[in-house]
Amino acid sequence: MNDTDPADGPLLESRGVQVEFVARSGHAARALDSVDVSVRRGEVLAIVGESGSGKTTLARTLVGLQRPTTGEVLLEGRPLVYSTRGLRRLRSRVQMVLQDASASLNPRQTVYESVAEGIRLHKRVASDVQGRNEGQLVAAALAEAGLRPPERLFLRYPHELSGGQKQRVLIAGALALRPELILADEPVSSLDASIRGEILALLLKLREELGMGVVVVTHDLGLAWNIADRIAVMYLGRVVECGTTEEVLTAPKHPYTQALLSVVPEIEHLEPVVLTGEVPDPSRIPTGCRFHPRCPALADGSAESVGVAQACRAEPLEVLPATGDHRAACHLARVLSTTERVG
Repeated sequence: MNDTDPADGPLLESRGVQVEFVARSGHAARALDSVDVSVRRGEVLAIVGESGSGKTTLARTLVGLQRPTTGEVLLEGRPLVYSTRGLRRLRSRVQMVLQDASASLNPRQTVYESVAEGIRLHKRVASDVQGRNEGQLVAAALAEAGLRPPERLFLRYPHELSGGQKQRVLIAGALALRPELILADEPVSSLDASIRGEILALLLKLREELGMGVVVVTHDLGLAWNIADRIAVMYLGRVVECGTTEEVLTAPKHPYTQALLSVVPEIEHLEPVVLTGEVPDPSRIPTGCRFHPRCPALADGSAESVGVAQACRAEPLEVLPATGDHRAACHLARVLSTTERVG
C-alpha cells in the first residue's frame, strides 16, 4: 500500500516522453527525445529555448493535445488516459493558454461566449459551491483576469479588443474552470512592453491568490527571471539544463544557456554570444552532444583544452531528471564541476 500523499508529489509530469512525426519522405523527425519534467502545485516552471527546441510540443503533450510516441504523462502520479473522459478530466484541472490570442479566439463569438464555452462543456454551473449562474461565473473569470467591469465586455467581439484584452480573455476562459495548473505558451510575445508586465503580474497574482501552478513556455530568459521558480532549458527536443531560476541564470553551466543569457538586455556584465547556424533538422540529430555543431566552447578550443572535444562530438549525454540539483547535459560542464569540487 502506498501511503504517499499525492499532494506532496508533482501535479503534472512527463517521464521519458518522446514524440516523433513522420514526414512524407518516411523520415521520422524527433520533436521530443526522452524528456523528463515535473511541476508542483503553486509552482512556476519556465520551459525555455529557441524556436524548434520542442518546448511547444512538450506543452501540447502535457495537456494531452499530442500523444507521446513513447514515455508517459502523469497527473498526480497516474498515467494520463487518452479517452474523451480522461482528457476532459485532465483539462478540468490543467488548462492551456495558446500563443496567438487573435487566432485562438473565434471571431464569431462574443467575449461572453468564448469564456462560457468551457463552463458549459465541463458543467461548472451545476458544481459551483457558491450557487452562481453562468453569467456570474463568466463575470468572475473576466474580473480575475483583470477585465473590469466585466459586463461591459460581454457582447464585444475579438476585433473590438486590444492585444492585451484578447490575452486576458484567453486567460479568463482558462480561469473559469478553476484549474490547478495553467500552461501559457509565449503569453506575452506579441504584446508591447507595458502590457507584457501586466500579464506577467497577473500570472503571479493568480499563483499567490489561487495557489495555481503555472508553466510558461518562452524563448525569453528575461521573462523567466521575472516569473519562474524553476527553469528547464530545451535544445533540439531535450532538456539540456535545469534547476532553480537563481541557479540557472546566475551560474549557467551549459554553453547554450550561457549564449541565451548573454543577449538578455537586463544582463550587462556578459559579452553577447551569437550562435552560428540554425537548430539542426530533428530528423538528423547530431551524434554526441546535440549542441556541438553550434557550441562556442568547442569552436574556441575550451572543450579541447580540458580533453572533452571528442566526447562532445561522439558520446551521447544522459537524460536529465525532472527534479533534483542544478544539472546540465554537457561534457564540458561535467568536467568543470568535477574540477571545482576537487579544488
